[in-house]
Amino acid sequence: MRPTDRIVRHRLPDRIFHWVMAASVLGLLATGFLPIVGVRFAWVTMHWMAGLLLTAAVLFHIVRALIWLEPSAMMVWPADLRDAWRATLRALGRRTVVPRPGKYLLLQKLYHHAIALILLMTIATGLVMMVKVDTPFWTRDPYWLSDRTWGAIYVLHGLAAMISITLIMVHVYFALRPEKLWQTRSMIVGWITGAEYAEQHDPARWKIAARERARPPTATGTEGVAD
Repeated sequence: MRPTDRIVRHRLPDRIFHWVMAASVLGLLATGFLPIVGVRFAWVTMHWMAGLLLTAAVLFHIVRALIWLEPSAMMVWPADLRDAWRATLRALGRRTVVPRPGKYLLLQKLYHHAIALILLMTIATGLVMMVKVDTPFWTRDPYWLSDRTWGAIYVLHGLAAMISITLIMVHVYFALRPEKLWQTRSMIVGWITGAEYAEQHDPARWKIAARERARPPTATGTEGVAD
């Protein structure tokens, strides 16, 4: 593989999902926390609309992941744990070789599972809480559940929101680190270079399919990426 080749890392639907999810989560956090610190605006409608957008995006991603993507790429395998142990030993000064990963590092997989769990908890509790909000589709019913049950739902929803802030901070920190910018770029344009693939990934653990290779150069002389 030539260093100038382009490898599709994130296809267009997955990039759209990522940025729609990011926008909806940020919208939820802004409309949920700004009124607490004294910023007054009509936040309730914007909040539940952002929640429905997030719900639709997550449902789309689940269906796409189960049918068109490879869920096994996000599974934690024994090899991932072995590599993590070797990386720990090397960090402690032991001379050991850490193999290159497949498409995703162990920490990326763990982050994916953590944010998935938190978002599902946010969506589940948020959808139940919508019973207490007047919408064009129904009239609010604050007595649908007992006060104790409502209290538990509010605690879980708030906890998920607080954890989301921490996870977003971690994500942004690593996305902006200079050595990680090639991954951030791939979430914008979709591709990584052949040199980055050869340097960062084990070809035996991330086998490039034909659909993951860039399209031939277009008539304008630029190289397209299959989406």
